[in-house]
Amino acid sequence: MTVPQIIAWLERKGSRKNRGGMARYAIVADKVFGVSVADIRTLAKSIGRDHALALALWKTGWYEARMLTAFVDEPDRVTPAQMDRWAGDFDNWAICDTLCFHLFDRTPHAWQKIRAWSTRKEEFVKRAAFALMAGVALHVKQSPDRPFLRGLALIERAAGDERNFVRKGVSWALRSVGSRSAALHQPSVALAKRLAASSDAAARWIGRDALRDLTRPMVRRKLARSDKTRG
Repeated sequence: MTVPQIIAWLERKGSRKNRGGMARYAIVADKVFGVSVADIRTLAKSIGRDHALALALWKTGWYEARMLTAFVDEPDRVTPAQMDRWAGDFDNWAICDTLCFHLFDRTPHAWQKIRAWSTRKEEFVKRAAFALMAGVALHVKQSPDRPFLRGLALIERAAGDERNFVRKGVSWALRSVGSRSAALHQPSVALAKRLAASSDAAARWIGRDALRDLTRPMVRRKLARSDKTRG
C-alpha cells in the first residue's frame, strides 16, 4: 500500500465516537481520524515491515499514521537520530508509549536514549525515557540486570517531576524493573520505600504507587517461579 492509500483507509475507519473516546483519555493530537488501535494493528499485519514506508507515514503528521509506524518500521534500521526526531514530535502519552513499547525498545539504541531522554525538559520526551525503560524491562528477556540497577538511579533522579505524564512514566518504569527478576525486586522495593517516605509530593506518589504493585502476592509468586527456573 502507498501512503495515500493508507491515509484513505484510515480516514474511512475513523469515527467521531473514537475521537471522543480518545479525548476522554487525554489523547490529543492536531491531526486525528479516530481509528481504534485494533484496526491500526490489523492494517499493520497486512502491510508488513517497511522502514521507508514508516518514515513517510510519520511525515504525514496524522496520529494514526504515526501509531502505525510502531508496527511497520524495522527496529534494526531505526537510527538514534530518527528516535530523537520522532520523540521530539510526541504530543500525547499514547503515541509516546506505543512507539517506545512496540518499536524503540527493540532497537540497539534503547539504553542510550533512556539515559539521554531522562533529563530532558519536554514532558513527553522525558516520559519516553521511562516508557522505554519499562518496555525493555518487559520485552528484552536476555538482558542482564546491571543496566536496570543503573536505571534505578535515573528513576530516583526523575521522581521529583510533578508533571502527571512524567510521574506516571517513572512509576511504570520502577514497577516494571522491580517485577523483572528477584535480584531487581529488592532494590526496587527499597527505592519505592524511600520515595514513599519523601517530603516531595511527586516522589511520594511514585513510591506509593510502585510499592502497592511490587508487594502484591502475585508479583512475589511470579518472581519466586522465575528464580526457581533460573536456578
